[in-house]
Amino acid sequence: MSLPACPQCQSELTYHDGVQFVCPECAHEWQEGEGEASADAAVTDANGNPLADGDTVVLIKDLKVKGSSQVIKQGTKVKNIRLQEGDHNIACKIDGSSMNLKSEFVKKA
Repeated sequence: MSLPACPQCQSELTYHDGVQFVCPECAHEWQEGEGEASADAAVTDANGNPLADGDTVVLIKDLKVKGSSQVIKQGTKVKNIRLQEGDHNIACKIDGSSMNLKSEFVKKA
């Protein structure tokens, strides 16, 4: 039986751990069929435009920073984004601080 390559780092050294697949190189764990589903699900901005790693986006509304009184203003330009799994599917740096954003609050610049 041929095991699938790791969807995160493309390693061929994956193994099956009872209920999930595990990559020993990057420690990524996933369910069978999960890697293919996430590859098909494209991340889009508020206008439906597809986003990719390295894109520049602009915030479409003021966003409060959780756990802080800081607010990131509408119109803030964010360069060199990275896409990731989960609810907050954009990882970026704003004013030198690492942040995670939801793609529904940005538009492609």
